[in-house]
Amino acid sequence: MGASHADAVAEVAVVGLGAWGACALWQLASRGVDAIGIDRYGTANVHGSSHGESRMFRTACLEHPGLVPLARRSGELWEKLERQTGTRLLARTGAMLIGPPDGRIVAGALTAAREHGLDVDVLDPPRMRARVPAHDGIPADHVGIVEPAGGLTAPEATIDAAVTAARTAGARVFTDTRVTAIELVDDGAVLHTALRPIRVARVVVAVGPWLSQFVPELPLEVVRMPTTWFTPVTPDPRFTLERLPVFMRELDGGEVIWGHGCLPGAREVKLGLEDGGRHFRVVDPETLDRSVSPADWSALAELLPAAIPGISALPSRVTGNIYARTPDGQFVLGRLRGDRRVVVAGGCGGHGFKHATGVGEVIADLVQDREPRPTLDFADPDRFL
Repeated sequence: MGASHADAVAEVAVVGLGAWGACALWQLASRGVDAIGIDRYGTANVHGSSHGESRMFRTACLEHPGLVPLARRSGELWEKLERQTGTRLLARTGAMLIGPPDGRIVAGALTAAREHGLDVDVLDPPRMRARVPAHDGIPADHVGIVEPAGGLTAPEATIDAAVTAARTAGARVFTDTRVTAIELVDDGAVLHTALRPIRVARVVVAVGPWLSQFVPELPLEVVRMPTTWFTPVTPDPRFTLERLPVFMRELDGGEVIWGHGCLPGAREVKLGLEDGGRHFRVVDPETLDRSVSPADWSALAELLPAAIPGISALPSRVTGNIYARTPDGQFVLGRLRGDRRVVVAGGCGGHGFKHATGVGEVIADLVQDREPRPTLDFADPDRFL
């Protein structure tokens, strides 16, 4: 079965309109590329990795120093998307990273800050307690890193804004449309759906936790991550977003708590426990049980009385989130085996949302045979093949 550019219904199809796919569609359409976006569900849905009301934004990327330029560029593009759509998407409330100086959180953030000259402030425990009084019991040998450029992004609003901007620029969007297979042919790709095949010259596969269904040779595993909100026992100004900005805190036992204070007008504190391989279950996204149980919050709840006292023992809300991760914790982002017809984007590892707008630009550069800015050689999917 062959296809030609003359047969193609679009130059490019973006399969998957989560954060990365939506931003890629926006970038492509804004460049005048004839692009279509396809999602199995609807935009800003709750089935994948791009929901939950808020996500951390920071440029002190402890996951890899090479991600810092991407985070910086993402911040610029978030502001551009805000201007284009008139929507508030990124609140630079500051971000805080707390823990032992030689721990993974602080040491990784300091390495990234030094390598890229980031504006950060290192606080000792007395200054940390004054800055974030909700954090109690901070050991005398721990430090805090405050990054003023950090803050919170709005995941659902970002996806809606990116898709809206893409449509305005001419992109066509098909929701509730499942792509069952992607067939690479002589001069492009054929996307098989229940209704009809769709021919395109190039395809972006950004289906998040379902990436292995299309590229089974990539060593991805899907992890179920509970998202939990708690209420203070009594109203307390320590738990406002202003007093408790977005944070990651590494405890002496190696556990990492993350979260932020109450959003304006809300009463809930969003808190979570980083995986570390000890708590989250590897799942199949097709057979995932989305019901919740005490196992989803008990490990975190045991840590809160000492770390952040004054929080109710039971969460007020619990939802399930899933994401794909790679063995080395880095993304898979690039052409598969150097093939110009297909770009894969996935393996977010639970820390990819902050880079969504920048990843969208990288994808668009790859599709158009441009050298991406910044380069992300460590994310090349061919490293696993």
